[in-house]
Amino acid sequence: MSLCRYGALGGLLLAVLLALTALLASPVLAQAEPQREAATAVGGVSPDTWRQVRSGEVDANFRDSRFDSNYNLINASGERWRQLRNRWVSPFGLIAVGGMILAIALFYVIVGRKELSEPRTGRKLLRWPLFVRALHWTVATLFLILALTGLNLLYGKFVFPPLFGDAFWASMISASKLAHNYLGPLFGILLVVLLARVLQHNWPKRHDLEWFRQGGGLVGKGHPDAGFANGGEKAWFWLLATAGLAVIASGFVLDFPNYGQSRDTMQWANLIHGVGALGLTAVALGHIYIGTIGSEGSLEGMTTGYVDETWAKDHHNLWYEEVKDQAVPEGQVGDQPTTSGDTGETASRPG
Repeated sequence: MSLCRYGALGGLLLAVLLALTALLASPVLAQAEPQREAATAVGGVSPDTWRQVRSGEVDANFRDSRFDSNYNLINASGERWRQLRNRWVSPFGLIAVGGMILAIALFYVIVGRKELSEPRTGRKLLRWPLFVRALHWTVATLFLILALTGLNLLYGKFVFPPLFGDAFWASMISASKLAHNYLGPLFGILLVVLLARVLQHNWPKRHDLEWFRQGGGLVGKGHPDAGFANGGEKAWFWLLATAGLAVIASGFVLDFPNYGQSRDTMQWANLIHGVGALGLTAVALGHIYIGTIGSEGSLEGMTTGYVDETWAKDHHNLWYEEVKDQAVPEGQVGDQPTTSGDTGETASRPG
């Protein structure tokens, strides 16, 4: 009898617990419904309240009190920023980056790789000293990491959670954010150093106009004149020196938000950073293509520091005429230090 009595008492307690759970759960379920969320979270919300918020009128119940801020907790400028980002910046990035990938693929299929006009001579010219090469590859590596993490921050939520689940996505987006925030300032500093180092080669010249008119050699016969840097390389340099510096400056504003920036300043910095970074990523894809599989011999200059005479005559004929007497046989490249023909400085041996 005692067992039956305890069993009945246990059943009664269980029923009471279930009833209490149901009563406590009903408000939570009500809040989970999107239509009723505002009514349960903020009591007495009326159209007049929302008009007050959107007009910028502040009230003690809606004011952000941090740092004597006069902003409403619900701020109309935040909605404007969200609309600009979602309706303009994000689609622009897909069009720019996706369009460039498609254009490169079509160009490679239709035109193919640009081969040297004549066989290699086997004689080499120093083009990039070791310091510039090391700086270039460091900046390039950081750029790729920042581009991939930035694309993940902007578009990753539409791709990876359905594929790998929320747990993996949480770790992935956290790692992307940390890498982007901490490597961004380092990239900015090193990019400025690199731009300052190669500035002397990138001042515009009259013959650069002809280079653009001939499409870098795609239009007409022969290759247009070019000095140490051709028109396309100079355009890439000045794009980095303008849009690139805007991306760096806006990135610093976003990375260090505790120096008096207003909320509006942060929002505009985010938009500038996104547009500039997406545009640079798209153009960088073309730069990478031309410097690797798109043109025979181009990658050698930035890996070994040296280029063949034939490549120099084909792509930078004016520079070749200035330094052709400094060419050395390929077998002697690593035997002695060599003077760089463009700067007159002594560079370290390759390898």
